[in-house]
Amino acid sequence: MYQLKRTQLLKSDLKTCWEFFSSPQNLKEITPPYMGFDIKVSLPKEMYEGLMIAYTVKPLFSIPMTWITEIKTVKENQFFVDEQRKGPYTIWHHEHHFKETPEGVEMTDIVTYVLPLGFLGRLTHPFIVKPKLEEIFEYRFKRVEEIFNQK
Repeated sequence: MYQLKRTQLLKSDLKTCWEFFSSPQNLKEITPPYMGFDIKVSLPKEMYEGLMIAYTVKPLFSIPMTWITEIKTVKENQFFVDEQRKGPYTIWHHEHHFKETPEGVEMTDIVTYVLPLGFLGRLTHPFIVKPKLEEIFEYRFKRVEEIFNQK
């Protein structure tokens, strides 16, 4: 099992941050364009526990794949958790935490994941999967900086 953790300070208020990040429509805004992120279902205005979101992405070698995410837990203005139901990982558990601070909002992403294919999955992790995830989250960090911190 692997874990990726990223924390970022947003110069905004909690309500604005929550509204942006809890809206699945905004995922495309913070996903690298080369991934071809495309939501395949209509989405409600507000996220709720049990919401299933189907989309296609091209995470590796421009090969499109269907990914289905379920919103497992929502605690408004504090955190939400999404888990992969169908996709490239054996386990994908993504926590999104929001904490108000005197400087703004501290947002923390914690992704816990397990790769398929046993030994082969573990073998590819340091050379393919980990660098790709770090690249995706670095892009996300930069986009979020542009959206929230360069006003």
